[in-house]
Amino acid sequence: MRFSAAVLALSSLLAISFTTAARARVAQDTTKTTWDGVFSADQAKRGEDQYGKSCVSCHGPDLAGLDTAPSLTGPEFNAGWADLTLDDLFERIRTTMPADGPGSLTRDQYVDVLSFLLSKDGFPAGSADLPAENATLKTIKFVVKKP
Repeated sequence: MRFSAAVLALSSLLAISFTTAARARVAQDTTKTTWDGVFSADQAKRGEDQYGKSCVSCHGPDLAGLDTAPSLTGPEFNAGWADLTLDDLFERIRTTMPADGPGSLTRDQYVDVLSFLLSKDGFPAGSADLPAENATLKTIKFVVKKP
């Protein structure tokens, strides 16, 4: 009986330690936020052009969504991505959009569209393009409120 209680207590302690370590690793790995100018104005403009070709028919010209397509801007959208990484959002867009041809754009086109979405949500542009590499996108946290 004592052995079982000790094993259970040790298992619980290890689970808590692993969870704490994972959270610390995520915090350590994300070095930038959406407020750090992680995309360029030129990239957002390219994304706007691509959005007009691939996304506007479902999500609308104002990104508010049409029919069953959700809004891609505003409080509800932001709340859904808060505290995740840009890689999470990028992969969702890349693997599910456009609805009639998921994965049909290049990685650069998808990241341009992502930059456009960020610009429409009021995040600031910086001097460099947002890279399309997952490793880099994983280091940028989607933060809703300006720090």
